[in-house]
Amino acid sequence: MNGVSIADDVFNTGSAAAGWAVVDVETSGLRPHEHRVLSVAVLTLDPSGELMEEFSTLLDPGCDPGPVHIHGLTPQRLRGAPMFEEVADHIGTLLAGRVMAAHNAQFDYAFLAHEFARARSWLPVSQRMCTLALNRRVAPPTDDLKLGSLAAHYGVPQQRAHDALDDARVLAGVLRGSLSAAQDLGLALPLVACPPKQGAGYPPRVPKTRCAHRNPGRLARGAPLVQGMKVAFTGDTRTAREELIARSVAAGLNVMSSVSRHTSVLITNDSDSDSAKYRAARSAAIPVITEERFLGLLTTVQPGTTHTSPTTPTPSLPAQRRTCRPDSVQPLFGRRILVLGGPHDQASALRTRIVELGGAAAVNLSAGVTDVILLTDGTADRRMPHITARGLPVHDAHWLTTVTPSSDTAAQAETTAPATTLVLPRGGVLDLPTRHDNAGTWTVTASWGHQTGCEIDVVAFLLDEDDQVSCDEDFVFYGASESPDESVRLTTDGPSEQAVTVNLHTLPDAVRTVVIAAAIDGTGTFAQAGAIEITVTQETGAQALAQATLDAATTEQTLLLAEIYRRGPGWRVRAVGQGYDHQLGLLAANFGVDIIP
Repeated sequence: MNGVSIADDVFNTGSAAAGWAVVDVETSGLRPHEHRVLSVAVLTLDPSGELMEEFSTLLDPGCDPGPVHIHGLTPQRLRGAPMFEEVADHIGTLLAGRVMAAHNAQFDYAFLAHEFARARSWLPVSQRMCTLALNRRVAPPTDDLKLGSLAAHYGVPQQRAHDALDDARVLAGVLRGSLSAAQDLGLALPLVACPPKQGAGYPPRVPKTRCAHRNPGRLARGAPLVQGMKVAFTGDTRTAREELIARSVAAGLNVMSSVSRHTSVLITNDSDSDSAKYRAARSAAIPVITEERFLGLLTTVQPGTTHTSPTTPTPSLPAQRRTCRPDSVQPLFGRRILVLGGPHDQASALRTRIVELGGAAAVNLSAGVTDVILLTDGTADRRMPHITARGLPVHDAHWLTTVTPSSDTAAQAETTAPATTLVLPRGGVLDLPTRHDNAGTWTVTASWGHQTGCEIDVVAFLLDEDDQVSCDEDFVFYGASESPDESVRLTTDGPSEQAVTVNLHTLPDAVRTVVIAAAIDGTGTFAQAGAIEITVTQETGAQALAQATLDAATTEQTLLLAEIYRRGPGWRVRAVGQGYDHQLGLLAANFGVDIIP
């Protein structure tokens, strides 16, 4: 599914839904499985957008209310309020059969889902839509996409920020304005099926203690075990598996639940096993030993090399930074250009040239698009009527060879450069600013064509200094959307938009690089999927600090999008854009993760 187009009635989602349920919650923290909902508001709108019912209530969370300075909900105010299970049935009635709409909808959805689970019930939502994601598609001319900024843009009065009922009322107005703007652009609604797919073929994993040592490689014949070696077990064992794992971890070994080319040794008592681990080990020539042999070696494990301190200076490399204000104004500075039609390699080359000339290459039509380049068959694109209606300049491919800086462009660069999102070329690098008043959290959002015929999955790998995952849980994907310590999270804001959020302050010391990649699910290629745009932002709804548009060539099924990596005591982000012909499984194996088909 690639989104639902907006019909003449902008509130008609094309589904069987009976309208919208606009939701806002105030919470005691940011972790749904740990923190609680303090107040909730639900506004139901019929398919025509008319308000049907308002419901709001404070809730007794049975715990500390958390950041009172943000939501103002003190224990005194919450005293005597109902518990969630007392209102769960009514909230469920309001949500059932409707599309749930919220600003940063995955947050509200996750908190409500956990509250319903605590009440021994289930959240009756089959579809949700994020107004933040919708406005990323619309790209209105606002400084950021926070609720207050969007309210001002769409002419919606805001009385009390962080009050659930007022925020829900404001959100209902923002929803109406956003849907109308999306209709004018011919955009598709970023509806998300709930719950999201679980990632078939990816087994659940149980977090374990992270190994403090680097992997020294494979076990050699006659040699001892060394701390940091990656070991795996398969088949029945005489010693309880839990005891084997505990003793291995205590000895400094790294117990993995899968076998990859980085595995040091596989332990099994079955010399003729047909297990997937055994076959993988034999295929990769990984040593295989018996349980008895392993227990003997376990008594003499040799000291290993610990992960080096993350503050250790790394070798000096030339910075590949680009500035928002060029010394001489580039011809396309401040312009956002959409390429329509043509073969993928020609469109890709034009997008590369747009960036070289200082512009931004768009992958979808938004309010921020300033120009369109029309190639073969581009006139048949469904967006052309909206482009014509907006009066956007339309050019042919030769325009890029003749365009020159104009006085308008120079004036625009002079007035907008400080607030302009930095455009990174493929391979472009940017130092992430460090400030004392934020949590060091950065989000890389990937988006692609709303009508792309391919299903794309975004994933993340947490890698050590040897470019390996330290444990299986350092692979973040649809079926395991958070690392064990929640320092890296994957979110889905629509069928063509996924994001990876990284908290640099809580990343384990062993993690040196977070690699973010996209993979085609199935037999398609990125030539069919087209370009992927990534943006780098620091807080929810904030203006993007940087963006890049990345194309694979023709036959690639996996594309490295970005790397967030340590640079001495600081961090950098790199726009990568490297594609591979193979599927995700081989890329994961190179990083030390085996994806079981």
